[in-house]
Amino acid sequence: MPFKKLMPLALVVLCISAHAQVKNLYAYQDLSHFYYEKQKDSLKKAWVCPDTFKEREAQRKYREIWDRRTEAVVGALTNNDYVHDKEVYNYIDDILHQLIEANKQLVPVSPLLLIDRSPAINAYSTGGNVLAINVGIIAFATSREELALILAHELSHNILHHVETSMYLSAQWLGSDEYKKSLNAVLDSKYERYSRLHKVMQGFSFSRSRHDRSHETEADSLAVILLKKSNIAFNARYFLRLDSSDMILKQPLRHPLKDYFVGYHVPYEESWAQRRSKGLSSRTYSFSDTTSLEDSLKTHPDCIVRYDKTKNLTTPNARWTPIPASILEKVNKMLVWNLYSSTDLTECLYRILLLKDKGYTDPWYDFMISNIFSGLYYADRELARFNAIGVVPKEYISKDYYSLQTLLEQIPRDNLKQYCQVMQEQAFWQTLPPAEKDLRTLLQTLALDPDNSDKNKARAARVFIAANSTSMYNEFAKSFDK
Repeated sequence: MPFKKLMPLALVVLCISAHAQVKNLYAYQDLSHFYYEKQKDSLKKAWVCPDTFKEREAQRKYREIWDRRTEAVVGALTNNDYVHDKEVYNYIDDILHQLIEANKQLVPVSPLLLIDRSPAINAYSTGGNVLAINVGIIAFATSREELALILAHELSHNILHHVETSMYLSAQWLGSDEYKKSLNAVLDSKYERYSRLHKVMQGFSFSRSRHDRSHETEADSLAVILLKKSNIAFNARYFLRLDSSDMILKQPLRHPLKDYFVGYHVPYEESWAQRRSKGLSSRTYSFSDTTSLEDSLKTHPDCIVRYDKTKNLTTPNARWTPIPASILEKVNKMLVWNLYSSTDLTECLYRILLLKDKGYTDPWYDFMISNIFSGLYYADRELARFNAIGVVPKEYISKDYYSLQTLLEQIPRDNLKQYCQVMQEQAFWQTLPPAEKDLRTLLQTLALDPDNSDKNKARAARVFIAANSTSMYNEFAKSFDK
């Protein structure tokens, strides 16, 4: 991923680029419950469970599993788990189109492509000719070719009907006499119920689960074929990166935590970020040294197996196509906003600090830092600060992340209020568009207005919505418009 060289600390921390880079992200109407309304209705009509089993019980189980899949996808669309940003969508769809055009015999009908708003490094197929790619994995990818491998892998799952096969095998087992006898034996037994139940679950073989390892191997193999036929270069080392989602929050910061705040002229005490007897944890914990950690590389055995099986297929002397900077900037901002709107405030802030380490100086990120502290202080007023922090287990995070998590938990309430007030008076606000400035006004009401009534919050939300009817920030404002 091509990033700017690290700028001097003073510029990284505080200052505003002379040329404002802020651009509007997706519109409110691009959220899935608006944009995919027609596709949602089409899925309900198209995904009709076939009459596959002669046995009545097996067919009933099959319909239950089938309908759960439909309900899950339709529910995700309704809950705005997906977004349709034209620039990002067209870039991903162009890669998918190249794969489809070269493999029309295997993909006669183009799948429904969805951009999932999740920060997780993941993509997935749902069967039924639908596949989704997360903004997290787009932001993580280093080249167009890596994204092509991700799409080819998920496309292969659909081509090979892996989801449908898993649903069929699950229904076959759950509707079988063997399963019913085994389950009844557990229910009738007075002793060793756990051991008996364990044997029943062993009968539910891994091949019936959604994430069957053999399915992953088959999808890897077919994905390489799809890439080769599409004249897209392949590098087996991608498999050493793509399964490394658990390493993202283990990346260390390049500077002491304090340095990211002093430029804003807010108070900072080292003790706030240090473990005390009461709080997130009082027990000693040893963090592994992550100072030399490369960007999310890991050597999980499953990844090595995937690498070993395909390394001889790596395209020799290939040139890799960088992902356009405009795409990376958009997906990173989408990722940050989605974390904020989901009230995962520690991860949201940590991601911003990592981006600042990589040279991102857009004042929009300063705007989001202000929003984070306003949101945290609002949560504190509502007696929900701990929930807003979004605590992550220590085994998944770096020492720096733990310190930031501790800071957000332990910063005294008066100082937190001071953060809100000082951040809302920073110079970067002068460079921001009207929607961002209007959101500042809304957050001032939520966090700092002495009138903490629901009526006052709803009034402020309605004022924002009336002035910014298409802004993506409506998603946040509407939660207060009761």
